Amino acid sequence: MSSKTATLFICTKCDAQSTKWSGRCLECNGWGTVVESVAEAPKASPGGALSKAAARPGTVVSLQGLKGRKAERRPTGIGELDRVLGGGIVPGSLILISGEPGIGKSTLLLQVAARLPDVLYVSGEESAEQIALRFERLGLAAPSLKFSPETDVPTILATIEAEKPSLAIIDSVQTLAAADIGGESGGPSQLRGITAGLMEFAKRTGIPLLLVGQITKDGAIAGPKTLEHLVDVVVSFEGDRSSSYRLLRTTKNRFGATDEVGVFEMTGSGLQEVANPSSFFLTERSKDAPGSVVTCIMEGTRPILVEIQALASRTTFGYPQRRASGFDANRLQVLLAVMTERLGIPTQTHDVHLNVAGGYKVKEPSADAAVVLAVASALSGKPLPHDLVAVGEVGLGGELRAVPMLDKREAEAKRLNFTNVVSAKGAKHMKETIRKLFP
Repeated sequence: MSSKTATLFICTKCDAQSTKWSGRCLECNGWGTVVESVAEAPKASPGGALSKAAARPGTVVSLQGLKGRKAERRPTGIGELDRVLGGGIVPGSLILISGEPGIGKSTLLLQVAARLPDVLYVSGEESAEQIALRFERLGLAAPSLKFSPETDVPTILATIEAEKPSLAIIDSVQTLAAADIGGESGGPSQLRGITAGLMEFAKRTGIPLLLVGQITKDGAIAGPKTLEHLVDVVVSFEGDRSSSYRLLRTTKNRFGATDEVGVFEMTGSGLQEVANPSSFFLTERSKDAPGSVVTCIMEGTRPILVEIQALASRTTFGYPQRRASGFDANRLQVLLAVMTERLGIPTQTHDVHLNVAGGYKVKEPSADAAVVLAVASALSGKPLPHDLVAVGEVGLGGELRAVPMLDKREAEAKRLNFTNVVSAKGAKHMKETIRKLFP
């Protein structure tokens, strides 16, 4: 081993470093995530301190003259994607898109390539023939699209600079390699160095780069966490492959908000935009089923109605089971305790199963009231009114609390003929609502 290099062991999940290998990371407790990496030893400077003799002052820009200027954006032609990106692709930006295998990442990218002129598609996973066959299957035409099968980063950057495309798509970043960066291909050192090089290239040339990132079995983007810190935008493609709907979210966006969501439907001809998600998620809702309640959640500025389903069955063991799909299981436990202690509804003798229809994942507390009503309906066996929508956070005392943008939620509910709205405007405590609905 050269004196200029040192062996480090780096966790691919949290990027923690250590001098010894271990089966489990001591920082994040991840099993099998510690890999060997070779790092260059720091160069000693004269006198043991940073030398200022050769340093020159950097460029300083006044922010006063930049006020009111907006980033230039290039629409992709796909409205739901532009919504998530904040209006389109910013020149010189580095965008990372991730998702499970087969979720539709490549399909979305090909649809983007078909709508933009002069796109360069770089793939180390598929051949030109495979890309052409996929275009044919989707019924797309992109006469100006160019393809490169390279995986060597310097060659890719030279190709992009020579072709000067309007957008370069690289599928995927884990297949890239650079000989001048230490470590094995796909390792933490390689990914950090490659992503930093791609970022510098995008900023220097103004050519936007769209990277595809693989994910691990627990849903995180494969590689060190610095991969997400380096890029400008992180987009995740979500959805159940057994369902036709797909969700596009941003977890990081240097050019816009991160609370917007794009909704797509996977069809035989590719991804179709869903302009009215509320109607889409309520299409197959049953009218007279106990345990079914509709709630309205906010995804950025967009209100979406979703169905909360609950099923209660008498437990056969001493400890009741609680299961939740699309809802936080710990939050469900809290709400069941509130129902038992504050609302006088015994839940300790029943197994409770909760589901958000359509595979949607609810993350905000505005669905608390709907969860409580769904469980109460399932326990009593009585269906709730079909035109009822419940919106509100439930406190530990059983009180019903207001949620942001309630007017928008109520307007969306009334647009779809849900005239009976349960919220903090009409009732201050869930016990009042329970008495009215279950006399």
